[in-house]
Amino acid sequence: MSDLPPLSESAGFDPKLFTAYARQVGHGGALGILYVDHGADWVELGLDYQEKLIGVASSGVIASGPIISLMDMATSMAIWVKLDRFRHQATLDMRVDYLRPATPGKRIIGRGECYATTNSVGFVRGLAHDGDAADPVAHVTATFMFTKSW
Repeated sequence: MSDLPPLSESAGFDPKLFTAYARQVGHGGALGILYVDHGADWVELGLDYQEKLIGVASSGVIASGPIISLMDMATSMAIWVKLDRFRHQATLDMRVDYLRPATPGKRIIGRGECYATTNSVGFVRGLAHDGDAADPVAHVTATFMFTKSW
């Protein structure tokens, strides 16, 4: 399917390469989630406006499910960027506070930031916006449980 290397828990983590792979498989690929940027402890991903993602046809607004998936992926990847390696994990808890509907026709940017990790849990926060981070669509806080001890 792909000539991308398999994920390794010992090698460094490249969010751009991972997103390129994720665009070929699973729900990330079905939604069309794309890499935007990253730093030492944060990742930004994008979700382009698509009619198939609209919740209520008459509103033209992207449904909450794709935005939750975008934020789950951005916050999860922020942990791997901070650790500089892939680590198996599961979403333990995610709270999404919607502040307003996304503007029809605009790309959603999801930014996840990892602010702490322990031996078994990663702690993240983030926001989704449609062009102005000062006017977010949603705020997110989450914890991820590492599922393997190494």
